[in-house]
Amino acid sequence: MERLYRPWDASADLYGNVLVIGFILVQCLDGIFTYVGIATFGPAIEANPLVSSAIALAGPGAGLTAAKLLAASCGIALHLLRVHGLVAALTAFYVAVALIPWAGLFLTATP
Repeated sequence: MERLYRPWDASADLYGNVLVIGFILVQCLDGIFTYVGIATFGPAIEANPLVSSAIALAGPGAGLTAAKLLAASCGIALHLLRVHGLVAALTAFYVAVALIPWAGLFLTATP
């Protein structure tokens, strides 16, 4: 039972809070970059099949908003469960496989 409950302490709060805010910021940037990419290059540019399905079903604005809200909610849930290492790893993963490729595409491609 001790493993399921972890008491809140002030020293770990700052670390976790910074991580979850960074995760949410990366999700917002990915949503913005994806929206600009879809507006510029068309919906076929999105590589994530779940996000592509959401966009096809609800349109770019609503589909991306729903996908990013779900991702941010999952990150917040991990934060509340105090799994901060996973939040940090997911943030780094999104920067590496989403933000950097989008930035590279925007800097090198001409529509």
